[in-house]
Amino acid sequence: MSDPYKILNVSRDASADEIKKAYRKLAKRYHPDTNQGDQEVERKFKEVSQAYSILGDADKRAQFDRGEIDAEGRQSAWGSGFRRGYANTGAGGDRDPFGFAGGGGAEDFFSEMFRGRRKGGFIRRKGADVNYTVPVSFLEAAQGAKKRIKLGDGKTLNVTIAAGTEDRDVLRLKGQGLSGMGGASSGDALVEVQIEPHAYFTRKDDNIHLELPVTLQEALLGATVPVPTIHGQVTMKIPAESNTGTTLRLKEKGIHNKKTGKKGDQYVKLKLVLPDKPDSELNSFVESWGKSNRYDPRRKAGMLDKD
Repeated sequence: MSDPYKILNVSRDASADEIKKAYRKLAKRYHPDTNQGDQEVERKFKEVSQAYSILGDADKRAQFDRGEIDAEGRQSAWGSGFRRGYANTGAGGDRDPFGFAGGGGAEDFFSEMFRGRRKGGFIRRKGADVNYTVPVSFLEAAQGAKKRIKLGDGKTLNVTIAAGTEDRDVLRLKGQGLSGMGGASSGDALVEVQIEPHAYFTRKDDNIHLELPVTLQEALLGATVPVPTIHGQVTMKIPAESNTGTTLRLKEKGIHNKKTGKKGDQYVKLKLVLPDKPDSELNSFVESWGKSNRYDPRRKAGMLDKD
C-alpha cells in the first residue's frame, strides 16, 4: 500500500481533525453503496479506510511515523533493531546499527530476533481496524433499524441500529476488519452512524421537539388536533386562547434511553398560521375589533423604548 498520508492527501504534520475531515470526504466519494459494481472505486475505498485506520489512531500513527509498522499496520522486524543500534552509537564512535558493539555480537542479535519470531513478536499481529460510515434516517435512529453495509472486500453485513442511537455513535463489528498476520485475529470494523436530519422533528437529549402549525380558530377557541410523533400519530388538546410560541408536552413520546429504560417527552410548540387566501369577512371583523381593542405585543415584550 502507498503512504497513508498521500492516500488521504494530508501533510505529515496534519492535525487529527484535518485527517478525519479528509477521510470523511474521500469515504463519501468512494463508498461502495453509492458506486455499486465499480471495483476500482471499491479498491480505493478500502485503501482510504486502511489509511485512516493507521492515521486516525494516535498510537498507530506514531508507530508508523517511527517506522515500527508499515502502511498495512504490520510490525516491522527491523525498525526497533536499527533504532536500538543507532541509539548506542556515541558521537564520533563507530556506527553499529545492530547494537553489536555492546559485546553481544551478531549471534546474540539474531538469536534474540528469532526468539521473537517464535514468540510471534515479528510475525503474529492482529489485523488493523477498518472504518466505515452508515447513513441512517432520523426515525431509524430513534426507533431502531437494521441496515446493510458493504465492506471493502465486497462482503455485506447487517448492522443493528439500536433505538435511541445518537449521531456519530460508533458500532464495533468484531473480526470484520483486515486479516491478522501469522494466525492472529482479524481487526474490527468501526461503523460510524450519520443521522440524517428530519423535516420537522429535532432531538435534544432524549426529548423530541416539534413546531406545529395551527389555525386561528384552533388557537383562539381551543381544539383537539392530530400530532405526529416518532411513535406514530396521536391527538392533543390545544387550550383556548393559545398563542404562537405556546409549548405543550406529550409525556413519554420521546427517545427511549437504553441506560435508564425511560422515554423522553415530546415538546410541541404552536405556530399560528393565517389562511392562504384573504377573507373579506375576517378582515372586516378584525379591523372593526381592532379599533376598540388596541394592544401592543412588542411593547409588552419590552422590545420598544418607553415613552
